[in-house]
Formats: sequence, structure tokens, C-alpha cells
Amino acid sequence: MIIQKQNGKVVPVKSSGREKFKMVAKTMMGLEEILAEELRGCGAENIECGSRAVTFEGDMRVLYRANYTCRTALAILKPFAEFEANNEQQLYDQVYQIRWEKILDVDCTFMIDSVTSGDIFTHSYYAALKTKDAIVDRFRRNFGQRPTIDTETPDYKFNLHIRDNQVTLLINSSGDSLHKRGYRQAVGIAPINEVLAAGLIKLTGWKCDTNFYDPMCGSGTLVIEAAMMANNIPAQYYRGGKFAFKRWKEFNLGEWKSVKEQEDRKIGAGDYDCEIWGNDIDMQVLQQAEKNLEFTKLHKDVMLFCGSFEDQDPPEGKTLIVTNPPYGERIKIEDLNAMYEQLGDTFKKKYGENCEVWLITSDFEAMKHIGLKPSKKIPLLNGQLDCRFLKFELYEGSKKASKL
Repeated sequence: MIIQKQNGKVVPVKSSGREKFKMVAKTMMGLEEILAEELRGCGAENIECGSRAVTFEGDMRVLYRANYTCRTALAILKPFAEFEANNEQQLYDQVYQIRWEKILDVDCTFMIDSVTSGDIFTHSYYAALKTKDAIVDRFRRNFGQRPTIDTETPDYKFNLHIRDNQVTLLINSSGDSLHKRGYRQAVGIAPINEVLAAGLIKLTGWKCDTNFYDPMCGSGTLVIEAAMMANNIPAQYYRGGKFAFKRWKEFNLGEWKSVKEQEDRKIGAGDYDCEIWGNDIDMQVLQQAEKNLEFTKLHKDVMLFCGSFEDQDPPEGKTLIVTNPPYGERIKIEDLNAMYEQLGDTFKKKYGENCEVWLITSDFEAMKHIGLKPSKKIPLLNGQLDCRFLKFELYEGSKKASKL
């Protein structure tokens, strides 16, 4: 639904489905450029990177494809109303004017996420409350009934963004966060977010042309994401088709099926010639990884090993190592500095010039004990943790590498 102003009022304009409109893709800090490239592959135009978000333009097919295939997107939002409001009453009045009955029905549920900045609207919760009041009051006046608020599993998620007096309303086309891929049947204590895992792999520039190895794989998120990339499996293939846009009045089932079938035909079409390995010292958590791999039917594509990382050799040939070692936050290690020192020693002794190592950590003190100088440091967030994604280029005689 597109909203435009007519005679000072905000009114909806019916979309043909092929008209282009602006969208916003939300992501994690540090993954904006990666997501922009993914959106470019979806046919998006006028792409601009922001902070934890990428704006772009496209039609409904681009919206469907972005939701289904983008590995580093958390949500795809569609702006549908923009206006100015200099106080709470103006906000209420402008929201009230929108023909909400063209967007949702009285028997639907909805919620509003709000973000405000500036001196006018200083409480985001109260701004969301005024917006909710305007919506339900309009329904009560016109139909004698109103849609219900549901903050857990709403039919519609609306985002309210206010900066100073500039108000933007967006509708979330994804529903649940797109990091919820649907393949996790079991998880360990500290599983890495799927979007972050995919982003880490993409940040390395891996083209599925070398082996992939996670020596501390836990319940298998990194190796599963790598195997999905190698097999051209869309990011949301295992999600079960659960997307909020399917409840939109402008949803086109034929167009959605066309996009999905087009992407699904690419599965297995890649001719990758590499091995994907995972290793973990904890047999119980490794069994969780095996369960997840069996659900995805990728258990034949990934080799799992049980043992300490220092005892396991990497695959033969060129190998990319990507791992998410404990930070001491959720998984407690008695001596984290010693563990990181052992990591560095293993890199030097067992991994040679055929190996490229990347690891993410939030413990900046412990990472100094690796004993190798990283050639890259990429700032990222893992949840609320300030992290660095470090690249170590190994070569024969790595023992002589300068320390941090």
C-alpha cells in the first residue's frame, strides 16, 4: 500500500504490484555492504547503506526475493506513510487520517515498534501508544470493532520512526526476524545468530572454492550456513513459508510462487568442490549439530568430528577456517587467556600456508594472547557485545609472526 498526500491528507493509493517503491532492509552493524550486494542480486535499485540498514527500491517481486534469499537481512520493511508532526495531537490526527481499513481488517492483530529521537517526541512508548489509539479509534468509528494488539505473534508489525518532527510509518514484510531460518532443531548454550554467521562467511569473501572448517562448531550454525551457500539453498528455505507479506491484501500468490520456484531451481546447481568440516570437544552439543544437519538434509555435505581443536587437523588443501570461540560471557572458561594462546599455537603448528583463519571475539585482552598479528580487524556486534572479526594469514614459519 502506497500512501500519498492529497489536500493535506494522507490517503492510500492501490499498487499494481509491479510499481517500484522504497524499502528498508535491517541488518547487523558491519554487514551493511554485504547486504547491499545481496539486494543488488535480487534486482534492487537505488541502494544506499545506512547504519544497520540498507534502503533500496524495487517492486513486490524484489520484496519477495529479498525476504526469501538475503542471508544477512533481519527484516524487510516497506514505508507507507510520511508526514510531519510537531506535537502528540498532530501525530494522532495524521495517523487517524490513514485509511487503515485498506491495510488490515478488524479481526487482525497488530503491534507497533517505535523509535524516536529529538526534542519533540522523547518517549517512544508514548508515541507508539498515540499511534495505536488513532488506529483503533478509526476502526471503532467506522466499524464498531477494532483490531487487537498482540506483541507476541501479531498478524501485522508496524514500525514507527520519528526524528524531530519527521514521522515515517513502515510495515514489516518479514514477520519473525529473518535470522530464524527454521532449521534449528537443537541449540547449545551460546549459538551464534544465523544472520551474523552468514555475514561472517561472506565477509571472508569465500566463494565455495576452498574447504571450510569450524574447529569449535557448537550446534553447527556456521557449517550449516556454509553448506547452504555451497548448495545455493535460499536463506529461508527451511522457514516453512512463514512471512508477514502473505497476509497483506496486496499479496499476489502467483508472483510469490514464481519467485520461490525460480530460486529453488538453483538448489544444487553449483559445482562446488570442497569439504565442509565441523569439530567440537562436546559430544552432546555435536549431536545437536548432527540433528540440525539431518533436518536440513545436509548431513552428507558436512563432516563432524569430536575432539579438542588442538588435536584435530584441518582438511587437506586450501582451507578457510571461521570460528566463534568462547568469549567468557555465556560459556565460562577457567583461563580464557590460556585458551586463546592455545588457539594461536594450534594455528602456527597445524595450519600452514594453505589455511586462512578468521575468528570473532569480544574479549580484546584474551585475543592478544593468540600471538599472531591480524591482517584485518572488522568491528561487529554479537548481540550487545562489541566484537572484532579477525583475519590471520598463515604461512610456513608463522611462529616468527609478530605479536599483537
